[in-house]
Amino acid sequence: MSEILFHYKRPDPATWVYLSSFLTIGLFFVFHRFWSIRNLDILLLLLLAPGLLMVHDGRRAEFQASEAKAAAEVLLPTTDEAGAAIDFADPDADQVPAELSGPLRQRRDAIEAVEDARGLQLRGFIWLLGIQILILLRLLLDAAMVRRPLLAPNLTTGGLFFIGVSLLIFLMANVITSTARQQLEQGPELSRAGYPLMQALPALPTRTESYGHLTPAAANEPATAEATPPRAGAVIARILVIAAHIAVLVGIVLIGYRHFGNLRAGAGCALLYLMLPYTAQMTGRVDHVMPAAMLVWAVLMYRRPLIAGIFLGLAAGLVYYPLFLLPLWISFYWQRGLKRFNIGVLVTIGVLMLCLSLGGSEELGTRLRQMFGLWLPRSENLQGVWGLGWFAIWRLPVLVAFLLLAGFYSVWPAQKNLGTLISCSAALMVAAQFWHGYGGGLYIAWFLPLLLLTIFRPNLEDRVALKVIGGSSLPSGRRAPDSQTEAA
Repeated sequence: MSEILFHYKRPDPATWVYLSSFLTIGLFFVFHRFWSIRNLDILLLLLLAPGLLMVHDGRRAEFQASEAKAAAEVLLPTTDEAGAAIDFADPDADQVPAELSGPLRQRRDAIEAVEDARGLQLRGFIWLLGIQILILLRLLLDAAMVRRPLLAPNLTTGGLFFIGVSLLIFLMANVITSTARQQLEQGPELSRAGYPLMQALPALPTRTESYGHLTPAAANEPATAEATPPRAGAVIARILVIAAHIAVLVGIVLIGYRHFGNLRAGAGCALLYLMLPYTAQMTGRVDHVMPAAMLVWAVLMYRRPLIAGIFLGLAAGLVYYPLFLLPLWISFYWQRGLKRFNIGVLVTIGVLMLCLSLGGSEELGTRLRQMFGLWLPRSENLQGVWGLGWFAIWRLPVLVAFLLLAGFYSVWPAQKNLGTLISCSAALMVAAQFWHGYGGGLYIAWFLPLLLLTIFRPNLEDRVALKVIGGSSLPSGRRAPDSQTEAA
């Protein structure tokens, strides 16, 4: 960016948190109605930032301490004069020559620093999951909020679009100028559930700090075992990330205009998505934003079940977790449009499976298992809160509770409308964070656009499948102006 804007430097994550928080409060806080649901929603969104910062700083400190530990171990001998192996973790090995006391002390300090850094990460994940519990409760109660008075952003529609376009240009420029980093190839026992071709794409770090001589792949990845990916993979990742972010923003604005009847609400929702600290930190994560874009467009095309099924099938095929949205969406289309929706989902997933088979049939079974997560819940080699001290066995009851929630949404509420479809989908994507074994709590993009749409949406009780399937959007002549349209 310094080549484009004279002396421009990317703000560090903490600075972005302060600036974006003040701007968010100024643009979206309802000052004349202090005790309102909108203000509570804004507060919950801002409270995600401290957890993100703790995880980010913990990752950086762990990497730096690991580098210091490795440097100290290079100076320590591995065998004694008799040729026996030396274990410096053994108290009996403390009797070492004076010239080795410095490296040994440095190694011990580095080990303590690693433990402190992991503790900071654990506190960050606990903070994130704690705030997401409150967000989940808010989404579970959303269906009971019948009165949704107009609470428009504190800026005109033109101003919202100007700031949003400016932020988008800066964020995407950071993606273009970033240095791609990729984790080294993992074995089948360590592979994450998700589409293998997407999992192979590199991350595009957009932060200012470098961990030692390498830039970390992303805040939600351990800063270890990195490699420079092929140039083609980095180009594809940049194209997909930029296209996905634009798709999210365009989808949000169109939902506000077509389904909410309020362009100003759609513009405000898109701007809030861009301003949040999470978006700035995770701008280059393909596996974060691609599923989010697919879910947003599934909501946008909900009047056309076939197309909505295609987008939901893409989301489910890419990261596996949106598969648990199918009972909810099937129940929405139960009275009309179910066949077309199922065809869209099945055909899309079938095409994705066919693409996997083009690489050869030898590893097709392994790829399909990874795509659909067809393995028992793992208890080893996990990351996030489950790899930092929490007993992985407790993932099982959390997973069972998640499955019960997904099944519950298939029967409640009995009459689903667009509002409940959005809020319940967001709730399930939030609930998936609690049993996600590889950084659960950091995949905020999976529910963030849907959460923002829930915050800004008006009363949509009349948008049920029986009335809207096969129809068109609200005619422009009947569209109420922003000042007269109900909105959250």
